Amino acid sequence: MPEPDRSRWHPIAASHDLPFRHVYHAQLLGREFAVWRADDGYVNVWENRCLHRGVRLSIGMNDGRELKCQYHGWRYANRTAGCTYIPAHPADAPARTITNRTFPAVERYGLVWSAEEPVGEVPALAGVTEGRQLVLRGIPVNAAAEDVAERLRSYRFQPNGALDGKDAEVALEAASDTSVALRSREAGADTLAVFFVQPVDAGRSVIRGVLDDDAEGPQRIAVMRHHNRLLSKLRDEAEREAAGKPAPASIEPVYERVSAELAEMPEVTPHGRKAALRVEVARKFAAADGIAGFELRPIKGLLPTFQPGAHIDVHMPNGEIRQYSITNGPGESASYVIGVKLEPDSKGGSKCMHETVREGDVLAISEPRNNFPLRRDALKTLFIAGGIGITPLLAMAQALQNQRLAFELHYFAQNESQMAFRDRLAALGSSLRPHLGLDPAATGAELRRLLHGYEAGRQVYLCGPGPMLEAARSIAAELGWPDSSVHFEYFKNTNTIDDSSSFEVALARSVMTLQVPAGRTILEVIRENGIEMPSSCEQGACGTCLCTVIEGEPDHQDVYLNDAERRAGTKILTCVSRSKSPRLVLDL
Repeated sequence: MPEPDRSRWHPIAASHDLPFRHVYHAQLLGREFAVWRADDGYVNVWENRCLHRGVRLSIGMNDGRELKCQYHGWRYANRTAGCTYIPAHPADAPARTITNRTFPAVERYGLVWSAEEPVGEVPALAGVTEGRQLVLRGIPVNAAAEDVAERLRSYRFQPNGALDGKDAEVALEAASDTSVALRSREAGADTLAVFFVQPVDAGRSVIRGVLDDDAEGPQRIAVMRHHNRLLSKLRDEAEREAAGKPAPASIEPVYERVSAELAEMPEVTPHGRKAALRVEVARKFAAADGIAGFELRPIKGLLPTFQPGAHIDVHMPNGEIRQYSITNGPGESASYVIGVKLEPDSKGGSKCMHETVREGDVLAISEPRNNFPLRRDALKTLFIAGGIGITPLLAMAQALQNQRLAFELHYFAQNESQMAFRDRLAALGSSLRPHLGLDPAATGAELRRLLHGYEAGRQVYLCGPGPMLEAARSIAAELGWPDSSVHFEYFKNTNTIDDSSSFEVALARSVMTLQVPAGRTILEVIRENGIEMPSSCEQGACGTCLCTVIEGEPDHQDVYLNDAERRAGTKILTCVSRSKSPRLVLDL
Protein backbone atom coordinates (compact mmCIF):
# COMPACT_ATOMS: atom_id res chain seq x y z
CA MET A 1 0.00 0.00 0.00
CA PRO A 2 1.40 3.48 -0.87
CA GLU A 3 2.32 5.90 1.89
CA PRO A 4 -0.85 7.82 2.89
CA ASP A 5 -1.07 11.48 1.97
CA ARG A 6 -1.21 13.26 5.33
CA SER A 7 -1.42 16.70 3.73
CA ARG A 8 -4.88 16.24 2.20
CA TRP A 9 -8.02 17.59 3.85
CA HIS A 10 -10.62 14.93 4.68
CA PRO A 11 -14.03 15.16 6.34
CA ILE A 12 -13.77 13.38 9.69
CA ALA A 13 -17.25 14.14 11.04
CA ALA A 14 -20.51 15.81 10.13
CA SER A 15 -21.60 18.99 11.89
CA HIS A 16 -24.58 17.08 13.28
CA ASP A 17 -22.12 14.68 14.98
CA LEU A 18 -21.06 17.54 17.27
CA PRO A 19 -23.99 18.60 19.43
CA PHE A 20 -23.07 20.80 22.38
CA ARG A 21 -21.54 19.01 25.40
CA HIS A 22 -20.65 15.92 23.34
CA VAL A 23 -17.27 14.44 22.35
CA TYR A 24 -17.03 12.59 19.03
CA HIS A 25 -14.52 9.82 18.33
CA ALA A 26 -13.09 10.27 14.82
CA GLN A 27 -10.32 8.49 12.96
CA LEU A 28 -8.17 9.35 9.96
CA LEU A 29 -5.24 7.38 8.52
CA GLY A 30 -4.98 5.27 11.65
CA ARG A 31 -4.96 8.21 14.05
CA GLU A 32 -7.71 8.75 16.61
CA PHE A 33 -9.17 12.19 17.34
CA ALA A 34 -11.34 13.61 20.09
CA VAL A 35 -13.59 16.14 18.33
CA TRP A 36 -15.79 18.51 20.32
CA ARG A 37 -17.62 21.78 19.96
CA ALA A 38 -17.25 24.34 22.75
CA ASP A 39 -20.16 26.55 23.77
CA ASP A 40 -18.62 29.43 21.81
CA GLY A 41 -18.93 27.33 18.63
CA TYR A 42 -15.24 26.53 18.23
CA VAL A 43 -14.56 23.00 16.93
CA ASN A 44 -11.60 21.28 18.58
CA VAL A 45 -9.78 18.36 16.95
CA TRP A 46 -7.26 16.83 19.36
CA GLU A 47 -5.07 13.79 19.73
CA ASN A 48 -7.39 11.31 21.41
CA ARG A 49 -5.36 10.74 24.56
CA CYS A 50 -4.95 12.33 27.93
CA LEU A 51 -1.34 13.31 28.51
CA HIS A 52 -1.37 11.67 31.92
CA ARG A 53 -2.13 7.99 31.29
CA GLY A 54 -3.17 7.97 27.64
CA VAL A 55 -6.88 7.42 28.29
CA ARG A 56 -9.10 8.36 25.35
CA LEU A 57 -10.42 11.90 25.66
CA SER A 58 -13.38 10.92 23.47
CA ILE A 59 -14.90 9.34 26.60
CA GLY A 60 -14.20 12.53 28.54
CA MET A 61 -16.66 15.22 29.65
CA ASN A 62 -17.27 18.31 27.52
CA ASP A 63 -18.59 21.01 29.87
CA GLY A 64 -18.81 23.54 27.07
CA ARG A 65 -15.64 25.37 28.07
CA GLU A 66 -13.10 22.67 28.87
CA LEU A 67 -12.65 18.96 28.27
CA LYS A 68 -12.19 16.80 31.35
CA CYS A 69 -10.52 13.38 31.27
CA GLN A 70 -12.72 10.92 33.13
CA TYR A 71 -9.80 8.95 34.58
CA HIS A 72 -7.95 11.36 36.87
CA GLY A 73 -9.82 14.56 36.11
CA TRP A 74 -7.19 16.50 34.14
CA ARG A 75 -8.84 19.48 32.44
CA TYR A 76 -7.88 20.91 29.04
CA ALA A 77 -8.72 24.34 27.58
CA ASN A 78 -10.86 25.10 24.56
CA ARG A 79 -8.76 25.93 21.46
CA THR A 80 -5.28 25.45 22.95
CA ALA A 81 -5.66 21.97 24.53
CA GLY A 82 -3.44 23.22 27.34
CA CYS A 83 -3.92 21.63 30.75
CA THR A 84 -5.71 23.99 33.15
CA TYR A 85 -6.02 21.82 36.27
CA ILE A 86 -4.60 18.61 37.75
CA PRO A 87 -6.63 17.37 40.76
CA ALA A 88 -3.65 15.44 42.20
CA HIS A 89 -1.73 18.74 42.45
CA PRO A 90 -4.46 21.23 43.44
CA ALA A 91 -2.08 23.91 44.71
CA ASP A 92 -0.04 24.11 41.51
CA ALA A 93 -0.69 25.72 38.13
CA PRO A 94 0.09 23.17 35.36
CA ALA A 95 3.12 23.99 33.26
CA ARG A 96 2.50 25.45 29.80
CA THR A 97 4.28 22.45 28.25
CA ILE A 98 1.39 20.19 29.32
CA THR A 99 -0.45 20.77 26.05
CA ASN A 100 -2.08 18.13 23.89
CA ARG A 101 -1.52 17.99 20.16
CA THR A 102 -4.19 19.82 18.16
CA PHE A 103 -5.13 19.56 14.50
CA PRO A 104 -6.78 22.11 12.21
CA ALA A 105 -10.54 22.06 11.87
CA VAL A 106 -12.65 23.67 9.13
CA GLU A 107 -16.42 23.39 9.16
CA ARG A 108 -17.83 23.60 5.65
CA TYR A 109 -20.75 22.08 3.71
CA GLY A 110 -22.06 20.56 6.93
CA LEU A 111 -18.84 18.57 7.42
CA VAL A 112 -15.86 18.95 9.74
CA TRP A 113 -12.58 18.72 7.82
CA SER A 114 -9.13 18.05 9.19
CA ALA A 115 -5.70 16.70 8.27
CA GLU A 116 -2.45 15.88 9.99
CA GLU A 117 -0.34 18.28 7.94
CA PRO A 118 -2.80 20.17 5.69
CA VAL A 119 -1.71 21.93 2.54
CA GLY A 120 -3.98 24.39 0.74
CA GLU A 121 -7.67 24.89 1.36
CA VAL A 122 -10.63 22.58 1.90
CA PRO A 123 -11.89 21.62 -1.58
CA ALA A 124 -14.70 23.74 -3.00
CA LEU A 125 -17.84 21.83 -4.00
CA ALA A 126 -19.04 23.32 -7.27
CA GLY A 127 -22.83 23.26 -7.43
CA VAL A 128 -23.33 22.84 -3.66
CA THR A 129 -24.66 25.94 -1.92
CA GLU A 130 -23.24 26.43 1.56
CA GLY A 131 -26.03 26.49 4.11
CA ARG A 132 -28.71 24.64 2.09
CA GLN A 133 -27.03 21.29 1.62
CA LEU A 134 -28.29 18.02 3.01
CA VAL A 135 -25.62 15.95 4.79
CA LEU A 136 -26.25 12.22 4.79
CA ARG A 137 -25.52 9.86 7.63
CA GLY A 138 -21.93 8.57 7.60
CA ILE A 139 -21.71 4.94 6.44
CA PRO A 140 -18.75 2.99 7.94
CA VAL A 141 -17.31 0.41 5.55
CA ASN A 142 -14.77 -2.33 6.28
CA ALA A 143 -12.98 -1.78 2.98
CA ALA A 144 -10.16 0.38 1.66
CA ALA A 145 -11.07 3.96 0.78
CA GLU A 146 -9.90 3.69 -2.84
CA ASP A 147 -12.02 0.57 -3.41
CA VAL A 148 -15.10 2.26 -1.94
CA ALA A 149 -14.52 5.37 -4.07
CA GLU A 150 -14.28 3.19 -7.18
CA ARG A 151 -17.66 1.59 -6.38
CA LEU A 152 -19.23 5.01 -5.82
CA ARG A 153 -18.55 5.90 -9.46
CA SER A 154 -21.35 3.53 -10.45
CA TYR A 155 -23.70 4.50 -7.59
CA ARG A 156 -27.25 5.07 -8.85
CA PHE A 157 -29.92 7.09 -7.02
CA GLN A 158 -33.06 9.08 -7.68
CA PRO A 159 -33.11 12.90 -7.56
CA ASN A 160 -34.82 14.38 -4.54
CA GLY A 161 -37.95 15.42 -6.46
CA ALA A 162 -38.48 11.99 -8.06
CA LEU A 163 -37.76 9.40 -5.36
CA ASP A 164 -40.61 7.18 -6.59
CA GLY A 165 -39.10 6.93 -10.07
CA LYS A 166 -36.79 4.24 -11.39
CA ASP A 167 -35.31 5.68 -14.56
CA ALA A 168 -33.03 8.46 -13.33
CA GLU A 169 -30.06 9.30 -15.50
CA VAL A 170 -26.96 9.49 -13.30
CA ALA A 171 -23.84 11.15 -14.70
CA LEU A 172 -20.34 11.17 -13.25
CA GLU A 173 -19.26 14.82 -12.99
CA ALA A 174 -15.96 14.48 -11.10
CA ALA A 175 -13.94 11.84 -9.31
CA SER A 176 -10.70 11.25 -7.42
CA ASP A 177 -9.28 8.41 -5.38
CA THR A 178 -11.37 9.52 -2.35
CA SER A 179 -14.32 11.48 -3.79
CA VAL A 180 -17.05 11.21 -6.41
CA ALA A 181 -19.56 13.81 -7.69
CA LEU A 182 -22.71 12.44 -9.36
CA ARG A 183 -25.73 14.22 -10.84
CA SER A 184 -29.10 12.48 -11.04
CA ARG A 185 -31.91 13.70 -13.38
CA GLU A 186 -35.46 12.51 -14.02
CA ALA A 187 -38.69 14.25 -15.02
CA GLY A 188 -37.30 17.73 -14.45
CA ALA A 189 -35.84 16.84 -11.02
CA ASP A 190 -32.10 17.38 -10.66
CA THR A 191 -29.87 16.55 -7.67
CA LEU A 192 -26.11 16.78 -7.33
CA ALA A 193 -24.55 14.40 -4.79
CA VAL A 194 -20.92 14.61 -3.70
CA PHE A 195 -19.44 11.66 -1.80
CA PHE A 196 -16.19 11.69 0.15
CA VAL A 197 -14.53 8.55 1.42
CA GLN A 198 -12.78 9.12 4.73
CA PRO A 199 -9.77 6.76 5.02
CA VAL A 200 -10.07 5.59 8.61
CA ASP A 201 -7.37 2.93 8.23
CA ALA A 202 -5.93 0.77 5.47
CA GLY A 203 -8.99 -1.48 5.42
CA ARG A 204 -11.66 0.81 6.88
CA SER A 205 -13.42 3.92 5.61
CA VAL A 206 -16.50 6.09 6.02
CA ILE A 207 -18.75 7.33 3.20
CA ARG A 208 -19.84 10.94 3.75
CA GLY A 209 -22.39 12.31 1.31
CA VAL A 210 -23.58 15.88 0.66
CA LEU A 211 -26.59 16.74 -1.53
CA ASP A 212 -27.11 20.21 -3.00
CA ASP A 213 -30.83 20.23 -2.14
CA ASP A 214 -31.78 20.66 1.51
CA ALA A 215 -35.10 18.82 1.54
CA GLU A 216 -37.46 19.61 4.39
CA GLY A 217 -39.97 17.74 6.52
CA PRO A 218 -41.16 14.32 5.34
CA GLN A 219 -39.26 14.66 2.06
CA ARG A 220 -36.00 15.09 3.98
CA ILE A 221 -36.59 11.85 5.84
CA ALA A 222 -37.51 10.09 2.61
CA VAL A 223 -34.33 11.31 0.88
CA MET A 224 -32.14 10.15 3.76
CA ARG A 225 -33.85 6.73 3.84
CA HIS A 226 -33.40 6.40 0.09
CA HIS A 227 -29.65 6.97 0.27
CA ASN A 228 -29.23 4.98 3.48
CA ARG A 229 -30.77 1.94 1.78
CA LEU A 230 -28.68 2.28 -1.38
CA LEU A 231 -25.41 3.10 0.39
CA SER A 232 -25.90 0.23 2.83
CA LYS A 233 -26.25 -2.10 -0.16
CA LEU A 234 -23.05 -0.63 -1.65
CA ARG A 235 -21.30 -1.12 1.71
CA ASP A 236 -22.32 -4.78 1.87
CA GLU A 237 -20.99 -5.40 -1.63
CA ALA A 238 -17.71 -3.62 -0.86
CA GLU A 239 -17.22 -5.60 2.35
CA ARG A 240 -17.88 -8.93 0.63
CA GLU A 241 -15.28 -8.09 -1.98
CA ALA A 242 -12.79 -6.91 0.68
CA ALA A 243 -13.26 -10.13 2.66
CA GLY A 244 -11.86 -12.08 -0.27
CA LYS A 245 -8.63 -10.13 -0.29
CA PRO A 246 -5.63 -10.34 2.09
CA ALA A 247 -6.13 -8.01 5.04
CA PRO A 248 -3.95 -4.91 4.61
CA ALA A 249 -1.52 -3.84 7.31
CA SER A 250 -2.86 -1.08 9.54
CA ILE A 251 -1.65 2.45 8.95
CA GLU A 252 0.71 3.45 11.73
CA PRO A 253 0.07 7.05 12.79
CA VAL A 254 3.06 9.28 13.39
CA TYR A 255 3.13 10.28 17.05
CA GLU A 256 5.24 13.22 18.10
CA ARG A 257 6.24 14.63 21.45
CA VAL A 258 3.67 17.27 22.36
CA SER A 259 4.71 20.68 23.61
CA ALA A 260 3.50 24.24 23.86
CA GLU A 261 4.68 25.77 20.60
CA LEU A 262 4.77 29.53 20.38
CA ALA A 263 3.65 31.59 17.42
CA GLU A 264 7.06 33.22 17.35
CA MET A 265 10.30 32.96 19.28
CA PRO A 266 10.51 35.02 22.46
CA GLU A 267 12.21 38.36 22.16
CA VAL A 268 14.61 39.22 24.97
CA THR A 269 14.14 42.84 25.91
CA PRO A 270 17.08 44.93 27.25
CA HIS A 271 15.83 44.57 30.82
CA GLY A 272 15.64 40.77 30.55
CA ARG A 273 11.85 40.41 30.58
CA LYS A 274 10.40 38.59 27.59
CA ALA A 275 7.60 39.76 25.32
CA ALA A 276 6.90 36.57 23.37
CA LEU A 277 3.49 37.46 21.98
CA ARG A 278 2.01 40.17 19.77
CA VAL A 279 -1.64 41.05 20.31
CA GLU A 280 -4.09 43.56 18.91
CA VAL A 281 -6.35 45.64 21.11
CA ALA A 282 -9.60 44.30 19.68
CA ARG A 283 -11.76 46.25 22.10
CA LYS A 284 -11.24 48.97 24.69
CA PHE A 285 -14.19 49.70 26.96
CA ALA A 286 -15.19 51.23 30.28
CA ALA A 287 -15.17 48.34 32.77
CA ALA A 288 -16.07 50.71 35.64
CA ASP A 289 -15.43 54.29 36.73
CA GLY A 290 -11.70 54.80 36.37
CA ILE A 291 -11.13 51.26 35.06
CA ALA A 292 -10.56 50.49 31.38
CA GLY A 293 -11.09 47.01 30.00
CA PHE A 294 -8.97 45.68 27.15
CA GLU A 295 -9.66 42.65 24.97
CA LEU A 296 -6.39 41.42 23.45
CA ARG A 297 -6.48 39.10 20.43
CA PRO A 298 -3.46 37.33 18.88
CA ILE A 299 -1.99 38.69 15.67
CA LYS A 300 -1.62 35.08 14.52
CA GLY A 301 -2.16 31.63 15.92
CA LEU A 302 -3.64 30.92 19.33
CA LEU A 303 -2.90 32.46 22.70
CA PRO A 304 -1.18 30.22 25.26
CA THR A 305 -3.28 28.46 27.86
CA PHE A 306 -3.89 30.27 31.13
CA GLN A 307 -5.34 29.23 34.46
CA PRO A 308 -7.41 31.30 36.93
CA GLY A 309 -5.10 33.71 38.78
CA ALA A 310 -2.67 34.10 35.88
CA HIS A 311 -1.27 37.46 34.82
CA ILE A 312 0.56 38.85 31.80
CA ASP A 313 3.23 41.51 31.41
CA VAL A 314 2.08 44.27 29.06
CA HIS A 315 4.91 46.13 27.31
CA MET A 316 3.57 49.60 26.61
CA PRO A 317 4.38 52.07 23.82
CA ASN A 318 6.20 54.34 26.29
CA GLY A 319 8.57 51.54 27.35
CA GLU A 320 6.88 50.79 30.69
CA ILE A 321 5.98 47.23 31.71
CA ARG A 322 3.04 46.43 33.96
CA GLN A 323 1.35 43.25 35.15
CA TYR A 324 -2.37 42.64 34.70
CA SER A 325 -4.47 39.64 35.68
CA ILE A 326 -6.53 37.78 33.08
CA THR A 327 -10.23 38.00 33.96
CA ASN A 328 -11.47 35.36 31.49
CA GLY A 329 -13.63 32.48 32.54
CA PRO A 330 -12.75 28.90 31.53
CA GLY A 331 -12.91 28.17 27.81
CA GLU A 332 -12.63 31.85 26.82
CA SER A 333 -9.40 31.33 24.95
CA ALA A 334 -9.80 33.45 21.81
CA SER A 335 -8.54 36.54 23.63
CA TYR A 336 -7.29 37.82 26.98
CA VAL A 337 -9.39 40.39 28.87
CA ILE A 338 -7.65 42.62 31.41
CA GLY A 339 -8.68 45.58 33.53
CA VAL A 340 -6.49 48.64 34.14
CA LYS A 341 -7.25 51.14 36.90
CA LEU A 342 -6.08 54.70 36.31
CA GLU A 343 -3.84 55.46 39.27
CA PRO A 344 -3.75 59.13 40.37
CA ASP A 345 0.00 58.93 40.94
CA SER A 346 0.69 56.90 37.77
CA LYS A 347 4.34 56.86 36.70
CA GLY A 348 3.35 56.17 33.12
CA GLY A 349 1.82 52.68 33.20
CA SER A 350 -1.91 53.04 33.77
CA LYS A 351 -1.88 56.54 32.27
CA CYS A 352 -0.43 55.16 29.03
CA MET A 353 -3.02 52.39 28.86
CA HIS A 354 -5.88 54.83 29.47
CA GLU A 355 -4.76 57.76 27.37
CA THR A 356 -2.46 56.40 24.65
CA VAL A 357 -3.43 52.82 23.82
CA ARG A 358 -6.35 52.59 21.40
CA GLU A 359 -8.37 49.89 19.65
CA GLY A 360 -6.35 48.44 16.77
CA ASP A 361 -3.00 49.06 18.44
CA VAL A 362 -0.49 46.20 18.61
CA LEU A 363 1.05 45.41 21.99
CA ALA A 364 3.80 43.04 23.07
CA ILE A 365 2.88 40.84 26.02
CA SER A 366 4.44 37.97 27.92
CA GLU A 367 3.05 34.48 28.15
CA PRO A 368 0.69 34.01 31.12
CA ARG A 369 2.33 33.28 34.45
CA ASN A 370 0.45 31.91 37.42
CA ASN A 371 1.94 32.41 40.86
CA PHE A 372 -1.53 32.72 42.39
CA PRO A 373 -3.10 29.34 41.47
CA LEU A 374 -6.61 28.29 42.45
CA ARG A 375 -7.28 25.10 44.40
CA ARG A 376 -10.48 23.31 43.45
CA ASP A 377 -10.57 20.74 46.24
CA ALA A 378 -11.98 23.02 48.96
CA LEU A 379 -15.31 22.33 50.63
CA LYS A 380 -15.95 26.05 50.21
CA THR A 381 -13.87 28.89 48.83
CA LEU A 382 -14.02 32.49 50.00
CA PHE A 383 -12.88 35.25 47.65
CA ILE A 384 -12.27 38.71 49.11
CA ALA A 385 -11.54 41.47 46.58
CA GLY A 386 -10.80 45.14 47.07
CA GLY A 387 -11.17 47.51 44.09
CA ILE A 388 -9.20 46.40 41.04
CA GLY A 389 -8.18 43.31 43.01
CA ILE A 390 -11.35 41.78 41.59
CA THR A 391 -9.58 40.78 38.35
CA PRO A 392 -7.81 37.53 39.34
CA LEU A 393 -10.59 36.55 41.74
CA LEU A 394 -13.21 37.04 39.04
CA ALA A 395 -11.44 34.49 36.85
CA MET A 396 -11.31 32.09 39.81
CA ALA A 397 -14.99 32.56 40.65
CA GLN A 398 -16.03 31.85 37.06
CA ALA A 399 -13.97 28.65 37.08
CA LEU A 400 -15.61 27.37 40.27
CA GLN A 401 -19.06 28.35 39.03
CA ASN A 402 -18.47 26.41 35.82
CA GLN A 403 -17.65 23.31 37.89
CA ARG A 404 -20.53 23.99 40.30
CA LEU A 405 -18.22 24.22 43.30
CA ALA A 406 -19.21 26.21 46.39
CA PHE A 407 -17.82 29.74 46.72
CA GLU A 408 -18.61 33.30 47.76
CA LEU A 409 -17.13 36.41 46.15
CA HIS A 410 -17.03 39.41 48.49
CA TYR A 411 -16.32 42.60 46.58
CA PHE A 412 -15.31 45.74 48.51
CA ALA A 413 -15.71 48.96 46.51
CA GLN A 414 -16.67 52.59 47.11
CA ASN A 415 -19.90 52.34 45.12
CA GLU A 416 -21.60 50.33 42.37
CA SER A 417 -20.08 52.42 39.58
CA GLN A 418 -16.61 51.29 40.70
CA MET A 419 -17.45 47.59 40.50
CA ALA A 420 -15.60 46.35 37.42
CA PHE A 421 -16.85 43.92 34.77
CA ARG A 422 -20.49 44.13 35.79
CA ASP A 423 -21.64 41.66 33.12
CA ARG A 424 -19.35 38.95 34.48
CA LEU A 425 -20.30 39.77 38.06
CA ALA A 426 -24.01 39.53 37.25
CA ALA A 427 -23.51 36.00 35.90
CA LEU A 428 -22.30 34.89 39.35
CA GLY A 429 -25.77 35.39 40.81
CA SER A 430 -26.17 35.09 44.57
CA SER A 431 -22.53 34.05 45.01
CA LEU A 432 -21.55 37.71 44.59
CA ARG A 433 -21.68 39.74 47.84
CA PRO A 434 -20.94 43.47 47.36
CA HIS A 435 -19.67 45.59 50.29
CA LEU A 436 -19.95 49.24 49.29
CA GLY A 437 -18.79 52.51 50.83
CA LEU A 438 -17.17 51.06 53.96
CA ASP A 439 -14.50 53.02 55.82
CA PRO A 440 -11.36 51.20 57.11
CA ALA A 441 -12.92 50.43 60.50
CA ALA A 442 -16.09 49.03 58.96
CA THR A 443 -14.05 47.07 56.42
CA GLY A 444 -12.03 45.49 59.24
CA ALA A 445 -15.21 44.56 61.10
CA GLU A 446 -16.67 42.97 57.98
CA LEU A 447 -13.46 41.03 57.31
CA ARG A 448 -13.59 39.70 60.86
CA ARG A 449 -17.18 38.57 60.32
CA LEU A 450 -16.35 36.85 57.01
CA LEU A 451 -13.30 35.04 58.40
CA HIS A 452 -14.91 33.98 61.68
CA GLY A 453 -15.34 30.28 62.31
CA TYR A 454 -12.62 28.62 60.25
CA GLU A 455 -13.38 25.03 59.31
CA ALA A 456 -11.02 22.47 57.78
CA GLY A 457 -11.34 22.23 54.03
CA ARG A 458 -11.99 25.95 53.48
CA GLN A 459 -9.76 28.26 51.47
CA VAL A 460 -9.64 32.06 51.25
CA TYR A 461 -8.17 34.15 48.40
CA LEU A 462 -7.36 37.82 48.92
CA CYS A 463 -6.48 40.54 46.43
CA GLY A 464 -6.70 44.27 46.89
CA PRO A 465 -4.90 47.27 48.37
CA GLY A 466 -1.97 46.55 50.70
CA PRO A 467 -3.62 47.79 53.95
CA MET A 468 -6.71 45.68 53.30
CA LEU A 469 -4.62 42.57 52.65
CA GLU A 470 -2.50 43.12 55.75
CA ALA A 471 -5.65 43.48 57.85
CA ALA A 472 -7.27 40.38 56.35
CA ARG A 473 -4.15 38.25 56.80
CA SER A 474 -3.77 39.41 60.41
CA ILE A 475 -7.41 38.67 61.19
CA ALA A 476 -7.25 35.27 59.52
CA ALA A 477 -4.18 34.31 61.57
CA GLU A 478 -5.85 35.52 64.77
CA LEU A 479 -8.99 33.47 64.00
CA GLY A 480 -7.04 30.25 63.42
CA TRP A 481 -6.72 30.09 59.64
CA PRO A 482 -3.54 28.16 58.73
CA ASP A 483 -1.12 29.82 56.32
CA SER A 484 -1.76 27.04 53.81
CA SER A 485 -5.41 28.07 53.52
CA VAL A 486 -4.81 31.81 53.07
CA HIS A 487 -3.77 32.87 49.57
CA PHE A 488 -3.06 36.45 48.59
CA GLU A 489 -1.77 38.65 45.80
CA TYR A 490 -0.61 42.23 46.22
CA PHE A 491 -0.86 44.93 43.56
CA LYS A 492 2.63 46.06 44.40
CA ASN A 493 5.30 45.87 47.09
CA THR A 494 4.70 48.66 49.59
CA ASN A 495 7.75 47.80 51.71
CA THR A 496 10.68 50.19 51.87
CA ILE A 497 13.52 48.32 50.19
CA ASP A 498 16.91 48.44 51.95
CA ASP A 499 19.56 47.55 49.37
CA SER A 500 22.53 48.80 51.39
CA SER A 501 23.96 45.35 52.19
CA SER A 502 26.58 43.50 50.18
CA PHE A 503 27.07 39.74 50.23
CA GLU A 504 28.23 36.71 48.28
CA VAL A 505 25.83 34.49 46.35
CA ALA A 506 26.83 31.01 45.18
CA LEU A 507 24.88 29.35 42.36
CA ALA A 508 25.06 25.63 43.16
CA ARG A 509 24.03 24.19 39.79
CA SER A 510 26.03 26.73 37.78
CA VAL A 511 29.16 26.27 39.94
CA MET A 512 29.55 30.04 40.13
CA THR A 513 30.16 32.47 42.99
CA LEU A 514 29.17 36.13 42.54
CA GLN A 515 29.36 39.32 44.56
CA VAL A 516 26.15 41.30 45.08
CA PRO A 517 27.16 44.89 45.94
CA ALA A 518 24.99 47.49 47.62
CA GLY A 519 22.45 49.01 45.26
CA ARG A 520 22.28 45.92 43.00
CA THR A 521 19.81 43.03 43.17
CA ILE A 522 20.56 39.32 43.07
CA LEU A 523 18.49 39.12 39.89
CA GLU A 524 20.55 41.78 38.13
CA VAL A 525 23.87 40.22 39.11
CA ILE A 526 23.03 36.68 38.02
CA ARG A 527 21.66 37.92 34.68
CA GLU A 528 24.79 39.96 34.04
CA ASN A 529 26.73 36.73 34.40
CA GLY A 530 24.74 34.86 31.77
CA ILE A 531 22.24 33.01 33.96
CA GLU A 532 18.69 33.07 32.59
CA MET A 533 16.13 33.93 35.26
CA PRO A 534 12.43 34.65 34.68
CA SER A 535 10.86 37.74 36.20
CA SER A 536 7.75 39.83 35.87
CA CYS A 537 6.99 42.68 38.28
CA GLU A 538 10.57 42.92 39.65
CA GLN A 539 9.31 44.49 42.85
CA GLY A 540 8.73 41.42 45.03
CA ALA A 541 4.98 41.04 44.51
CA CYS A 542 4.36 38.40 41.84
CA GLY A 543 6.73 35.54 42.75
CA THR A 544 8.03 34.89 39.22
CA CYS A 545 11.71 35.16 40.23
CA LEU A 546 11.30 32.84 43.23
CA CYS A 547 14.36 30.72 43.95
CA THR A 548 15.25 27.94 46.40
CA VAL A 549 17.77 28.73 49.16
CA ILE A 550 20.16 25.89 50.01
CA GLU A 551 22.29 27.69 52.56
CA GLY A 552 22.28 31.10 54.28
CA GLU A 553 19.69 33.41 55.82
CA PRO A 554 17.53 35.44 53.44
CA ASP A 555 16.59 39.03 54.17
CA HIS A 556 13.00 38.97 52.96
CA GLN A 557 11.76 42.28 51.55
CA ASP A 558 8.93 40.99 49.35
CA VAL A 559 5.16 40.76 49.86
CA TYR A 560 4.76 37.42 48.08
CA LEU A 561 5.85 34.85 50.70
CA ASN A 562 3.59 34.06 53.63
CA ASP A 563 4.79 34.08 57.24
CA ALA A 564 5.50 30.34 57.35
CA GLU A 565 7.58 30.51 54.17
CA ARG A 566 9.56 33.44 55.55
CA ARG A 567 10.31 31.58 58.76
CA ALA A 568 11.41 28.47 56.83
CA GLY A 569 14.00 30.52 54.94
CA THR A 570 14.08 28.13 52.00
CA LYS A 571 12.77 30.55 49.34
CA ILE A 572 13.80 34.02 48.20
CA LEU A 573 12.53 36.62 45.72
CA THR A 574 15.72 37.53 43.85
CA CYS A 575 14.38 40.85 42.57
CA VAL A 576 14.25 42.61 45.98
CA SER A 577 15.31 40.35 48.83
CA ARG A 578 18.89 40.10 50.03
CA SER A 579 20.97 38.15 52.55
CA LYS A 580 21.47 38.60 56.27
CA SER A 581 24.35 36.13 56.19
CA PRO A 582 27.67 36.84 54.38
CA ARG A 583 26.97 34.01 51.93
CA LEU A 584 23.83 32.74 50.27
CA VAL A 585 23.73 29.49 48.27
CA LEU A 586 20.94 29.25 45.70
CA ASP A 587 19.65 26.33 43.65
CA LEU A 588 20.55 27.91 40.32
